[in-house]
Amino acid sequence: MHTTPQGMLFVATDVGAADEVDFNAWYDHEHVEERARIEGFISAARYESVRGGRRYLGLYRTDSLGAFTSSAYKAAFGQQTAWSVTNLGRMVKPMRRVCAVTAVAGQGSGSFLSVLSLQAGAEADALGPQLAALPGFVQSYLLLPDAALSTPLPQESSEGRQLLPLLVVETSSSDANDAALAQAQTVLGTAAHDAACYALKWKLFSAELAR
Repeated sequence: MHTTPQGMLFVATDVGAADEVDFNAWYDHEHVEERARIEGFISAARYESVRGGRRYLGLYRTDSLGAFTSSAYKAAFGQQTAWSVTNLGRMVKPMRRVCAVTAVAGQGSGSFLSVLSLQAGAEADALGPQLAALPGFVQSYLLLPDAALSTPLPQESSEGRQLLPLLVVETSSSDANDAALAQAQTVLGTAAHDAACYALKWKLFSAELAR
C-alpha cells in the first residue's frame, strides 16, 4: 500500500504521416527505455488510438511525484539526443500532464484503455469499485494533474489549456473497455466528455532493465 500517491507522466500526441515511421522507431528504440531508466520510474508504456483522442499515448508511472523534481529527471532533459530533439519537434497538438495517481481500483495492465477528461469537481473517486464488477475489468485510476509540474511541451498550445482530472480505465478486451466506458459515462453523466480509447502497443518495466 502506498502512503503517498504514485505519479504518472501522461503524453498524448499526433504526428504527421511523413514522420510516423521515424517517430515510432525513436519511441521504441530510444525514448521508452531512456525514460524507464530514470530513477523513480516504474514503467513506460505506449498506446495507439482505436477511437478518439490523439494518435499516440505514452504513460510513465513513477513511485511518486517527487520523481519529476529529481536531479535524474532534470538531467534527462539536459542530455537530449539529436534524435529526441527532432522527434519532440514533430509532435502535433501534444498534451503533457504530470499527475498524482489516485482512486486506484484493481491491479495489472489491460490491453485496452480508455481516458475520460472530467470537469473539475466530478465525483469519480467511488467509480472504480463499480467498474471492477464488470467482466474484463483490470484497473482504473484517477489522474490529478499537478499545475507546477505539468509544463507544456514546446509544440503544445497554451491557449485554453486546462488541467482537468483524467479517469483511466484498463480492460482485457475492446468490448470490456466499451462496457466500462459506458458505465462510467452513465454514472458521471454530463461530467464525462472527450473519451479516447487506446490499444496497448508495448510496456517496459524498469525492473526488467539490465543496469
